[in-house]
Amino acid sequence: MTTAFAVVADSTDLLVEAFARAGADDSLVAHHIGQPDEATMIARVAGYPVIVVNESRISAAVMDSSAALRQILFLGTGAANFVDLEAAVARGIPVHTIKGYGDRAVAEHTIALLFAVYRDIAAQDASIRAGHWTGAPLGELSGKTIGLIGVGAIGGEVARIAQALGLKVLVWARRPVDIPGVEHVDLDTLLARADIVSPHLAYTAETAGFLDAARLRRMKRGAVFINTARAELTDEAEVIAMLEDGHLAGAGLDVFSTEPLPADHPMRRAAHAVLTAHTGWQSPEAIARLIGTGVDILKRERAALGL
Repeated sequence: MTTAFAVVADSTDLLVEAFARAGADDSLVAHHIGQPDEATMIARVAGYPVIVVNESRISAAVMDSSAALRQILFLGTGAANFVDLEAAVARGIPVHTIKGYGDRAVAEHTIALLFAVYRDIAAQDASIRAGHWTGAPLGELSGKTIGLIGVGAIGGEVARIAQALGLKVLVWARRPVDIPGVEHVDLDTLLARADIVSPHLAYTAETAGFLDAARLRRMKRGAVFINTARAELTDEAEVIAMLEDGHLAGAGLDVFSTEPLPADHPMRRAAHAVLTAHTGWQSPEAIARLIGTGVDILKRERAALGL
């Protein structure tokens, strides 16, 4: 018999600990560890008024399987990747998201990837561990130009850190950005002038494929591409091709079209690419903010529903 108000149907040991630290007892949240397929997801969510989503997919079939379902809470900002939002709207099921918890963490990760690419950190580490002594840094960041595509909370943090490092900052944004010292330019100008290009757009139906093959090729030869936003904003195959043919001097990527990245994925073999496992948002501080806010939402909604 279901006793908790909500279920994290694809939890992890890290999330179990974080929910406990945030004051979520067994009456508020139940946990199932590991990513389920759809049939397993349906079995796990049965009887719970709220499904909490980490990295799995909540389809229309999952929603229809539980008569008790009232709401969905996505542990993050970009719910469209994990929840069938049209199906939720059609069924009158609110989908809660959590913003702002990892802005600084993602911004710092963006800059960390940039340093790793420019200073050839990953390749040198692998070389030394293999018994060699080689390295090929690209240069210094000071004086280079970084182009930020979309400048919300995360992009703004990146801009400020970049300026502190001596980078010139170009921005393309739909709305004016109030950050002293940045230069607003059109997208083609940004792509042509920037030594480093880093998108920070939210993933929506309008931004899917925004940096398609044609736009990516407008980047100047020898540029570096950093992506800590969403792989779906880009043409992933074209990024690989540009690394292989030398159009890109390097890339730092935290997001991929399929996650976890398949063992045989060509990105794993791409030269001059530094890869991380979609951990840009992760820090103890960010996790505490994320889960703390999530627990507050669950407590509020439980009280509102009188459960």
